[in-house]
Amino acid sequence: MLEYIKELSGEEQDRMQEVLGQLYRQTFLLERKYDKRSGRLVSNKEYYFCERHMEFLTDYLAVAGIVINRDTELGVISIQGLSVLGERLPKLATIYVLLFKLLYDEQMASVSNSVNIIATFGQLSAKAAEFRLTRSLSSITEIRRALAVLKKYQMIEPLDTLEELEENSRILIYPSINLVLMREDVRQLLETFSEEGEQQGQEDSDEEGMESVPDEPDAKPDGGREGDLEDGE
Repeated sequence: MLEYIKELSGEEQDRMQEVLGQLYRQTFLLERKYDKRSGRLVSNKEYYFCERHMEFLTDYLAVAGIVINRDTELGVISIQGLSVLGERLPKLATIYVLLFKLLYDEQMASVSNSVNIIATFGQLSAKAAEFRLTRSLSSITEIRRALAVLKKYQMIEPLDTLEELEENSRILIYPSINLVLMREDVRQLLETFSEEGEQQGQEDSDEEGMESVPDEPDAKPDGGREGDLEDGE
């Protein structure tokens, strides 16, 4: 492997470090990414660089127990192994991954001619309500944070600013969403989150009920009232 590195130019060695850093940080490299300036999907140079050096990267990452995969149909290069994506996603982001996966599959089934799908935040919220997950969707700040996490990992790309998140805000779903849960039953996982939310909601309701029970008034000696002494004077 060292000989291979030595044969690369200084510029190529720098790019190799950059590509490895991207893979470690975001798990996925996409063949085509959304470019906000042009408003369209453009080719990703890092993807093609990684593709050219796939054999070296496979051997190099294997030393650290990491497997690199290339899906030419989806146009995604990804890594799997210890301390990669799965352990980093918070609960809300995980729920959104499942919901985006369902939205992606539904639109792909409707004869889509692209591996990239556009959904709205309203559609995402409706899908959450379908699985009784609205209790899990906390403040708008937490929602924005969860979406930002998925953007970081190259699973989605908000086409409208997250600071002005509305029902009609558009979100591009990248094909990498398929590789997160390739062998999982998405609906079953969502129902599990729904049951957990309902159980937590019941526990919260029980606690509120206990807190609302008024304390019994202290009994007065001999059954008297505060006014009795005044009446006897």
